[in-house]
Amino acid sequence: MKTLLSLLALAAALPALADEPAPADPLSFNLGAVSDYRYRGISQSRLKPALQGGIDYAAANGLYVGTWASTIHWIKDIPGGDASVEVDLYGGYKAEVAPGLTLDVGGLYYLYPSNKLKGVPGFADANTFELYGALSYGPVTAKYSHAVTNLFGNVDSKNSGYLDVTANFDLGEGFTLSPHVGHQTIRHVPAGSYTDYSLTLAKDFSGLLLSASVIGSDADKTFYASPANGQFLGKTTLVVGLKKTF
Repeated sequence: MKTLLSLLALAAALPALADEPAPADPLSFNLGAVSDYRYRGISQSRLKPALQGGIDYAAANGLYVGTWASTIHWIKDIPGGDASVEVDLYGGYKAEVAPGLTLDVGGLYYLYPSNKLKGVPGFADANTFELYGALSYGPVTAKYSHAVTNLFGNVDSKNSGYLDVTANFDLGEGFTLSPHVGHQTIRHVPAGSYTDYSLTLAKDFSGLLLSASVIGSDADKTFYASPANGQFLGKTTLVVGLKKTF
């Protein structure tokens, strides 16, 4: 009788167990392409398309690590600069520290394999390391990134900073709208400091994300002109992207 009751109890519990969501996979991958790789409002691909992809691992305790890469043009366009790829290596900790308030802190190393900017007059090594901290409440995230090395090849630019605010509004049916504004300060390089802005509309098709972004800046048109053809790399433009996460 006791065995029969145990079997009946187990049978009753099975539907509830089946309804429980499976634990999230801590490992994810992404591949994508954009019509122009913009970073902080400035084109890294000389206003041309770029291929991108990354790997992320997020542990249940809030720790995470990842890497991401993109094709670029800006270093190779500088005579003697070389390097046609950017590889980002990052890690940090993200957790809810109060009801509705999430803290994210970590470090990000921008690696430009084979870059030779350190040997080019007027430039420092392009490789850059930043520490960052972000607070998110509801749909809004405020983030500050601080360079502990020279910033992206700018000489004597250690301790430069970037402050930005981004919001993500769920419009339903897989649509999101994301306004953004940020300000880059480059220490000892006044002409390099500027404000950037963007507005992105994205649609998620079950892991396939299609996005369209209007991106621009008030950056100095001479300082941020492409060495290859003189084009202003921070001009306002429409950027279309496609990314698959799996």
